[in-house]
Amino acid sequence: MNAFSRRGACPALAAPMQTGDGLLVRLNPVAGGLSPKLLIGLAESALRHGNGIMEVTARGSLQLRGLTSESAPRLATEVDALGIAVRTGVPVETGPLAGIDPQEIADPRPLAERIRAAVEEAGLTQRLGPKVSVVVDGGGQLTLDAVTADVRLAATRIDAGVRWLVSVAGDGQNARPLVTVEDDAARDIAVAVLRMVAEKGREAHARDLSERQLKSLESWHSVPPPSVLPDMSGRTEGGAKELRPIGTFNLAAATALGIGLPYGSMPADKIIGLAQSALALGTTEIRLAPGRALLFLGLQSAACRSLQHAATTLGFVTDPDDPRTRIAACPGTPACASGRIATRDIAETIAAENADILDFTLHISGCAKGCAHPGKAALTLVGGENGAGLVVNATAKALPAGYRPGYDAARGISRVAAAIRSARLPGETAAACLTRLGAAGIAEAYRQE
Repeated sequence: MNAFSRRGACPALAAPMQTGDGLLVRLNPVAGGLSPKLLIGLAESALRHGNGIMEVTARGSLQLRGLTSESAPRLATEVDALGIAVRTGVPVETGPLAGIDPQEIADPRPLAERIRAAVEEAGLTQRLGPKVSVVVDGGGQLTLDAVTADVRLAATRIDAGVRWLVSVAGDGQNARPLVTVEDDAARDIAVAVLRMVAEKGREAHARDLSERQLKSLESWHSVPPPSVLPDMSGRTEGGAKELRPIGTFNLAAATALGIGLPYGSMPADKIIGLAQSALALGTTEIRLAPGRALLFLGLQSAACRSLQHAATTLGFVTDPDDPRTRIAACPGTPACASGRIATRDIAETIAAENADILDFTLHISGCAKGCAHPGKAALTLVGGENGAGLVVNATAKALPAGYRPGYDAARGISRVAAAIRSARLPGETAAACLTRLGAAGIAEAYRQE
């Protein structure tokens, strides 16, 4: 398969990926963010050369959809003309407030840059698969705990100094901790992990490393990994703290305002409208944030309120408790040729009618590829030949426990919501109630007329 069609590839600007609604490109600005004027220019290019749909992914990348083999090169030319430098190579990710958050334990950007340079010097980019990644998390108000990576480096305080906890193959909750070391050793170990992964081939990840290899990494001169991290990020061994990049975040001289894209997607004309309002209100920079959001920097309190109002009017997510933040939904029909159900319409209906029970992730996928949420979800609606299937505690690729017509899928979830309300014990979460009901009970409720 060529670069336009290979599934699992990272659709960079120079090598778009074929999707159900045309070619898709993904980009991450080298500078970390964009000025409002640059975001407007990029959105105008998306309108000219694609289908006008722009997305911010769960990992904080910007995606432009609906390109063709003729229009994609023109888009790339315009991005170059705007002076937007985009990252290439192995992703080494830092938090959206990196370097400007007064609550962060350490600025992760210098270490991240040293890792990028070392990876290039070692010639690892071409040897590693497109989904291999590194996270360097300085802590603070917006951590990267929810982002999965092959290598994680998390700042922690030990004896009044800063060390980096190096772990592999997971997110902030389930990655395996290896060692706690200073900057130089953290860089060297990160590169050593990537070398080991590269030796196993381009399909490999850190999860494929042997116990012997992991033990050899643990023997690096270090402080033993703490069982509970006493830092300011909210991490503990018992689970990663969920932090949504929506709302206001206090910085040293101003405020950052996080605004979410519903289901990670918005028409480019609405992005332009929001960026124009942000420019008028004094926004200096707009950063992409993991969790499908944009962070607007340089605002004072009154300007934040005005921009929130403008964003709400345009249909963006401005409340961290908005039920749409609990739903992952791909474009679906009619936007995507691969879709079998109208995912966004279904999502809007469910969010409006069942906000009270959405304390878990609901995935609505137009087909079994599961693009919007590749991992497991508590409940997944997936479009197929038999209508809208309901998958319980698995991915969109799993066998559904029950079906109903695609046009009626939202009513099926309302039946499940009613079962939760009826069976939920005092103080019990909806997620825990789902576990008690079990797949058979959930499927029976879903199928009810």
